[in-house]
Amino acid sequence: RIENSTNRQVTFSKRRAGILKKAREIGVLCDAEVGVVIFSSAGKLYDYCSPKTTLPRILEKYQTNSGKILWDEKHKSLSAEIDRVKK
Repeated sequence: RIENSTNRQVTFSKRRAGILKKAREIGVLCDAEVGVVIFSSAGKLYDYCSPKTTLPRILEKYQTNSGKILWDEKHKSLSAEIDRVKK
């Protein structure tokens, strides 16, 4: 861990930009579906998703292929309730 907070933030910003650039490149060059989610130490969200897909679709594929359950019944019902309220 980088102890100096200024150096840590600069390193985070540079590496975040590099990771997102590589994600875009692999998506374009290799026709891959790519999704990247990064949270800073302050909780700020940074994300990237290939233009031909969506993050929920990538997460569904991950869940199917890995066998790990990302969304349990409680989350599904909460999501349905949120959709209902939005309508």
